[in-house]
Amino acid sequence: MLLLSLFLLLALANVFGQRPSGATASSDKATLKVYAPRAVRGGLFFEGRYTIEAHEEPNDAVLVLSQGWLEGITVNTIVPSPVGEASRNGSWSLDLGHVPAGERHVLYIQFQVNPTNVGRRSADVELYDGDEKLLSLHRVLTIWP
Repeated sequence: MLLLSLFLLLALANVFGQRPSGATASSDKATLKVYAPRAVRGGLFFEGRYTIEAHEEPNDAVLVLSQGWLEGITVNTIVPSPVGEASRNGSWSLDLGHVPAGERHVLYIQFQVNPTNVGRRSADVELYDGDEKLLSLHRVLTIWP
């Protein structure tokens, strides 16, 4: 009974995931905010919100998500749709196009964790203006069974 109680208390403390958390990186040119869970469970649907606030005008904003966002995870929806998608050295590159100075671009991506997927991985996010890296955020995603 004690073991079961401990397990339930850990679940209430969000040790096994799902509750999103935010991370922010900022420079003179832009601010990047990521709001997504750091721990999820197999089979779970979750959402990532990526906000770019342009201080100077990036003409070719590109959001790059590391392989950890996709490995054993299905992408269900991207809103609004990016201008283009590509692979950048094995990472997922989303071309967002022009973001006027003083404005925000908010991108929502809905994911589903494949049920057999378990482990920890890097879920980094980088913001580029064309080939120039503006910002990066290091995140770790833990997937529980």
